[in-house]
Amino acid sequence: MAAASAVREASRRSRRLFGIFVAEVPWTVSSKELKEYFSQFGSVQRCQLPFDKDTGFHRRYCWIKFSTPEDVQNVLQKDSHILEGAKLALKQQSRRRRSQRTNQSE
Repeated sequence: MAAASAVREASRRSRRLFGIFVAEVPWTVSSKELKEYFSQFGSVQRCQLPFDKDTGFHRRYCWIKFSTPEDVQNVLQKDSHILEGAKLALKQQSRRRRSQRTNQSE
């Protein structure tokens, strides 16, 4: 039974992603280009670049999800990130556990 518990915990840990919010993304940059750029800092698991339904253009911000917190720190250690001549604005996402959110709402 302890082995099954250890497997579940390992699975839960592997699903955790660590992210950054990126603003000021140039209109001409695609999610593929963002993923390629941020891959130099670590293992990019996901790049979410939302699009506006009315205009068809992306909204100039995205979320980049990494495998480890060290990958996020690698990104944040660099002074500036420039894509196609535009300086990106980055912010680390703080992710609270579900139990912390429920305790605060009580």
